[in-house]
Amino acid sequence: MEFKPATLGDSANLQIGQLVIAIGNPLGFQHTVTAGVVSALGRSLPSQSGRMMDGMIQTDAALNPGNSGGPLISANGEVIGVNTATIQGAQGLCFAISINTAKEVANQLIRFGKVKRAWLGLAMQQIDLIPKLRAINELSNKTALFITDVTKGSPAEKAGIISGDILIAFNDHAIETVDHLFKQLTEDKIGQFQHLVILRHFARTELRITPAQRN
Repeated sequence: MEFKPATLGDSANLQIGQLVIAIGNPLGFQHTVTAGVVSALGRSLPSQSGRMMDGMIQTDAALNPGNSGGPLISANGEVIGVNTATIQGAQGLCFAISINTAKEVANQLIRFGKVKRAWLGLAMQQIDLIPKLRAINELSNKTALFITDVTKGSPAEKAGIISGDILIAFNDHAIETVDHLFKQLTEDKIGQFQHLVILRHFARTELRITPAQRN
């Protein structure tokens, strides 16, 4: 049988409710296929080491130990994520790294042997912006990043960002997904003043932030 490489999709185009399929070897049962839907986008999730994993896709496709590293596939047969984690004791709370983030990480590993990335110290969730809010603030964004937590002592805390803020732009770039933000947090941003635009209490606010080196 002739095999062909899987096609990598674009996780920026994912929609909540979209059908997804997970493939892996859970608990040693090889080539197991499960299906579900995208439950949420742009989640932040702490890893076992304590490091925050950003841009996670939440799905209810059943994952178990052995699924990690396997593909999360769209109904079109495109790989849109890398299965990563579950929350023990919970049902239907499974997570995958978005393929856009995985491609960027792989590229840096090939080039540098490690990931060089600026760090803000935010936990986020992608949300839809209601038309009225967009109109009041004259926004082009249809989605943005809701700040669910700010790491103590992080650049974000020092900049005055608080939980409940909505991140809509980084410098002059509209931010609609975690993938958009990830692309902006390049090595050259470390230690340099950057500009964030947030919504706080429905009003537009600009802040300055100095990203740090992510260890």
